[in-house]
Order: sequence, then structure tokens, then C-alpha cells
Amino acid sequence: MTGEEIRLHGERVVVRSLTDADLPALEAVMACPGVRAWWWDFDIGEFAPHTRDPDVEALVIEHDGAVVGYLQYSEEVSPQYRFAGIDLSLHDDVQGRGLGSDAVRTVARHLFEARGHHRLTIDPAAANTRAIRCYEKVGFRAVGVMREYERAADGTWHDGLLMELLRPDLR
Repeated sequence: MTGEEIRLHGERVVVRSLTDADLPALEAVMACPGVRAWWWDFDIGEFAPHTRDPDVEALVIEHDGAVVGYLQYSEEVSPQYRFAGIDLSLHDDVQGRGLGSDAVRTVARHLFEARGHHRLTIDPAAANTRAIRCYEKVGFRAVGVMREYERAADGTWHDGLLMELLRPDLR
């Protein structure tokens, strides 16, 4: 998307540009039951093309030298709006340890300071309380519920929670 190599240091994580060598570790992350519950709509063996979308910046999250998660962002670069949207997934084995909020906070700083964004958005499933708590720790606030926003693997529709973060609210 930007064409630049990204390497950002958080307190406990490194968030960096994805390479082809990361794909096996990322496929293991995306295959975790706790991740598949929310990100079920892709074939694990076909994850690589998803990471090459020209409108998405695909990043990996490292902790202690191991790939433990995936983070992506997309940008609206119009001067009238200037915002970015974020998505995150973490391996089940490292969830609940503050690594997600560290990764989101690290990328948020980059998007505000280096990329010049005014606002960030994220849209977890309304039932994904773990993700919502993670984003609230960084300063995201709920904006509203998007009714029947996403389809679950069983075909039923579920609500999504639209959350946003303005630069002064970053914690």
C-alpha cells in the first residue's frame, strides 16, 4: 500500500511489514479457534493473496522474536476525511496478556504521527468482548452498533460495534 518497509517498536511487541516467510506462522495464528470464531471467511491455505491487497497494509506482530499475530490497516487519504481502519488477530496462546493493546497502540501512533490521520476506526463483532476491552484500553470509544453487520460461519447475521479513536484520546 505505502510501499515502505514498516518496523514499529511497542513496549512488548514489534509490528512490522509482512514477508512471505511469515505466512506459515500467520496461517497458524488464523487457524486458532479463538481467531477463526471471528475471522472464518477465508481458506487458511489461501491467506497469502489476502495479505497482498493493494488497499491494505499487512503487518505481523512479533513477541520475543516469534510471530504471534496479524494486523492490517487501510487508509482514507482524502484531506476531507483522513482516517484509517484497523483489524487485528492474535494467536490464542498469547491473548489476554496485553500484547494486542500494545500492537494497536503502536500502530495508532504510527498512523497519527507518520501518516497524518485524524481518526482511526475498528469494527469488532459486538459479542467479541475481549477485543472490545483491548481497544478500549488504547482509548477507542464505541460509536454505535451496526445491526446485522457480519455473517457468522453458521450463516446467521450478528451485530458489529463501530469504535473510533481520535488522536487526543490515545492512551
